[in-house]
Amino acid sequence: MFDENTAGQQIERWANESPRVCIYMRVSTGRQAESDLSIPDQRRQLNAYAVAHGWTVVSEFVDSGLSATDDRRPAFRDMIEQATNSEHPFDIILVHSFSRFYRDNLHSEIYIRELRKADVRVISITQPSTDDPAGNLIRNVISLFDAHQSLENGKHVLRSMKENARQGFYNGSPLPLGYTTEFVERRGNKDKKKIVVDPVEAELVRVIFDLYTKGDGKSGSLGVKEIVSHLNRGGFRTRRGNLFGVSSIHNLLQNTIYIGEYTFNKICSKTKKPKDASEHICIEVEPIISRSQFDDVQSLLKKRSPRVTPPRETTGPILLTGLAKCASCGGGMTLRTGTARNGTVHRYYTCSTCARSGKIACKGRSIRMDKLDELVVEHLSERLFTEQRVAEILSQLAQRRSARSAEVDRRTASLKNQLDAADEKLRRLYAMVENGIADLDDILRDRIKALQNERDLAKEALARVQATACSEIVITQDMIKRFADAMRMHIRSGEIPFRKAYLKAVIDRIDVDTNVIRITGSKDTLERVVQSDPENLPAAVRSSVPKWRARKDSNL
Repeated sequence: MFDENTAGQQIERWANESPRVCIYMRVSTGRQAESDLSIPDQRRQLNAYAVAHGWTVVSEFVDSGLSATDDRRPAFRDMIEQATNSEHPFDIILVHSFSRFYRDNLHSEIYIRELRKADVRVISITQPSTDDPAGNLIRNVISLFDAHQSLENGKHVLRSMKENARQGFYNGSPLPLGYTTEFVERRGNKDKKKIVVDPVEAELVRVIFDLYTKGDGKSGSLGVKEIVSHLNRGGFRTRRGNLFGVSSIHNLLQNTIYIGEYTFNKICSKTKKPKDASEHICIEVEPIISRSQFDDVQSLLKKRSPRVTPPRETTGPILLTGLAKCASCGGGMTLRTGTARNGTVHRYYTCSTCARSGKIACKGRSIRMDKLDELVVEHLSERLFTEQRVAEILSQLAQRRSARSAEVDRRTASLKNQLDAADEKLRRLYAMVENGIADLDDILRDRIKALQNERDLAKEALARVQATACSEIVITQDMIKRFADAMRMHIRSGEIPFRKAYLKAVIDRIDVDTNVIRITGSKDTLERVVQSDPENLPAAVRSSVPKWRARKDSNL
């Protein structure tokens, strides 16, 4: 049990020695820090306690809005470092309660024992603080209750946040580029917000997805690194004003929020490990990117991964490498050779899955290389690269484009509203300064600068949307004829990498079945290729560096 006589004797001894004291104060949440009540109250009580015992307060440390379940607290670490160094600036750390110091029993005892070695004591003004066995026991019991209470609080807070998410409200985690929050209602003393599209940032997100799937109009689709360079060269910046990086763009291209699927409770905030899918809560938000474009991007990301698409599929000597797939298992059709009795060497496209793992993985199929190459080239020449067929496909695309014009009009109207709102706010501020209602101080200057920046961003986004909406794509009969003639010629003649680049410009894959060969491509890609110069089509995006030398003789 707690011995009051022992505690009184210890405090009296410290009073006679006139120890130096530092006070440590902490609040857990940002709302407590903003209210500015808890910290002043702790300071008042701690100083009064020190004065009552004749102790000298030499310093104070404050952590606002930080949890005590770990030591990731700047002021706390600074205090421990000063307490244990050779200068020994204070003898006592005074806290309101042990829960202000730490809410984990194990780590609390580790720090208390480390401080004892430096002859520094931790004293709570509301709880027993003695060094005898009874005091240590009571302090450990209190720490266990503090840790338990912290876990219980966390459990109830998470339960409330999950219910808030189920009702479609925003819980406060950082939002990705393209989204912001909007006030919906007030319940009690809490503002309820929902996730909405930021019209200006949304246009930048669309630009990034278009660059990855369609390119910048001067070349084919761009890789992640080239998109980063394109954005940074063009003056685009992140929400914090920093340069874009490869990781941020790669994560952006994979984020399902852009198709209207925002997931809460996906990762544990403590361990940073993914949670089970049964614990995820999906919140519907307004999509920025269409499902089809998002799926195309995921397919391209997978295809361009160095583990999936090695450089040989781009620049190798086999025409259909990377395009021809086994219809049964989806595995690539790779080169296999065989020798006839007369010594003639035959080359075949063979299912790589069957060749690697046997017929239990895939029944497999093989076809002579020259035969498949000729079948594909002849079919494209006679069925696709004809003036009539190209004209039919482009007419269908024109109908789809007109159907998308309504969406472009909606985006234009939203950006115009945001631009008008920013202009109106600036006019009001200018009028207040001009009429002498307000002085042009630093705060007002910062506000005007922020509104001007918001207006400029809205103008840029609106200009991009209007350029897209107003630019009418004209494809003449002469362009169609020139394209068809050039493609028929280039897929038949020239070096293999050269011919492969032309095929990959319009074909996504070739599925080889027992009796059927299916050739799949994108009509949108065909449209872009018709508009570009067919004599100068871009090569595919490389996924890694070829000819890597393990002996490092070329990478010193």
